[in-house]
Amino acid sequence: MAADVDASRVTVLVFTRTPIAGRVKTRLVPALGAHGAVRLHRTMLRRTVACAVEAGIGRVELWCAPSIEHPWLAEIAATFGVALERQTDGDLGMRMHHALRSACADGRGALLVGSDCPGLQSEDLRQAADALGEGADAVLGPALDGGYYLVGVRRSDSSLFSGVEWGSAGVLDATRERLRALGWRWRELGVRRDVDRPEDLDAVQALLDAAPGAKAPIF
Repeated sequence: MAADVDASRVTVLVFTRTPIAGRVKTRLVPALGAHGAVRLHRTMLRRTVACAVEAGIGRVELWCAPSIEHPWLAEIAATFGVALERQTDGDLGMRMHHALRSACADGRGALLVGSDCPGLQSEDLRQAADALGEGADAVLGPALDGGYYLVGVRRSDSSLFSGVEWGSAGVLDATRERLRALGWRWRELGVRRDVDRPEDLDAVQALLDAAPGAKAPIF
């Protein structure tokens, strides 16, 4: 059995895409336009990074694809004091595995979150870190669409992320099956909503309005 992970030394990885209009939140472009979609993307990303830093559970890293060379990303990194990392090539599963393996290499556990869950709370991250610190091999944050908004591990195994139909309603169940096959113990957080499709927009403004520092409507 692996040594316990200190919850105060868990690395938080925020996964996102370079915020370029027309290349992010493309399924929302018909509803918001390219510039509205990228504005929403940036708003949720800023909130996610702030949430991760506020959690106070360890180092925060912002992992971007395809590039970290963007002035807005540099501004976010400087504002919140987080590291900028470029995601490796490959499909989403390969990129997640690479980042988690890297973060766990020094004995730390790691949490990986996307930037499209405006309901994410700092307490969610603290609970996930506590789960790893108390002996769980993994932790999942289930999303309403059948995926997950958070995955945490004490060590990464490629089988968790290979052959998964990312974006489908079966991601969470497939991940549970892989955890069972590995013989890993895991915990699950409360269910939250990701914002990927036009039908998700009814909920997103209220969630963002309730966030600390919320300003004018984003769309």
